[in-house]
Amino acid sequence: MNQTASTKSPIWTKSFNINFITNFLVYLCMYLLIVIIASYTKSEYHASDSMAGLVSGLFIIGSLIGRFITGKYVNKIGPKRILIIGLILLIITQLFYFIEGALAVLMFTRLVNGIATGVTTTATGTIAAYTTPPERKSEGISLFSLSLVIGAAIGPFFGLLLINTFPIQLLFLLCLLCGIVSFIISFFIKLNIDLTSEVAMPQNAKNKKFDINHYIAKEALPVAIIMLLAGLSYSSILTFLQFFAQEINLVTISSYFFIFYAIASLVTRPVAGRMMDDKNENVVAYPAFIFLILTFLTLSITNNSWLLILAGLFLGAGYGNISSCMQAIAIKVSPPAKYGIATSTYFIGLDLGLGFGPYVLGFVTSAVSFAQLYAIMAVLVLITGVIYYFVHGKKVKHTSAF
Repeated sequence: MNQTASTKSPIWTKSFNINFITNFLVYLCMYLLIVIIASYTKSEYHASDSMAGLVSGLFIIGSLIGRFITGKYVNKIGPKRILIIGLILLIITQLFYFIEGALAVLMFTRLVNGIATGVTTTATGTIAAYTTPPERKSEGISLFSLSLVIGAAIGPFFGLLLINTFPIQLLFLLCLLCGIVSFIISFFIKLNIDLTSEVAMPQNAKNKKFDINHYIAKEALPVAIIMLLAGLSYSSILTFLQFFAQEINLVTISSYFFIFYAIASLVTRPVAGRMMDDKNENVVAYPAFIFLILTFLTLSITNNSWLLILAGLFLGAGYGNISSCMQAIAIKVSPPAKYGIATSTYFIGLDLGLGFGPYVLGFVTSAVSFAQLYAIMAVLVLITGVIYYFVHGKKVKHTSAF
């Protein structure tokens, strides 16, 4: 049934807003530390570059573990309860940062802090699916994912800004306070969902001690593969943009790169979400792939500030919309009882790309320049777009709306 804008169910409800703020604070903490933890490890523990990279990457490994475990239980226990459990773990593990000890202590802290973050963000993503009106699901997921984008933009900006003036303990304290605030406000989230329904499975599958279907939603697996490849390409920017900026003498403007990325995402995502609901996901996905290709082509020829800013804007319209579009598709193709596992599956693909991308691309950068690397990433995104067509895009006309 078609509804006018005035009669559509609202997206920005109390529970949606609280969940949005919680997700933003969690990702703010994640990105606040992720940009400075490697340099902190090198200066404080005199670690090598590879060891500092490992300390940073352990967080992503922990996040993967947290998502993999949580996907099975988020609907059984309830996403709100999982969220509260995750936030308690987050607060406890953030306290570990204040413990002074050997490098092994910091490595353990990064791992368990990543697990807590994976648990928490799987819960917030699932809650977003349940608190969004069915007829506005894509728009709601797009708007909710802005919490990640804003956190990913503001976190690195303030992390790099504060670390030059204040001791790292202040950043640890800010993350702890964000965790406490998130924990308090999470109790005000209200969900009216049926947690007793289960997805029908063969009897022999139910009797197995281990069944991959309890942890991975096969419906969302194609989307997870797309996000693995997109995340890998995005990791080339997260990891090497600062080095590239130093090479082309654009260090100052590069600190604002993610701010322009956030601006483009803020402008385009609400429109993209409505287009997905009113039409279909392909009208957003294909232009987003084109914008992401343009991002890397622009970076490959960047030699001035304006081209770097333009690349940041293209990234927001490209990767920013691919990530929200794929998350919405993961929810769309899955039954309500599997929203939790579908959300977990989506993020597992993304985390694999972001986590192992720097390691894989490190071999590439030893043979080519950063400009050439970004040209290669443009080709990878083109291939990813083609894969999307075969695993989902060509089937869209046969699928029904939310």
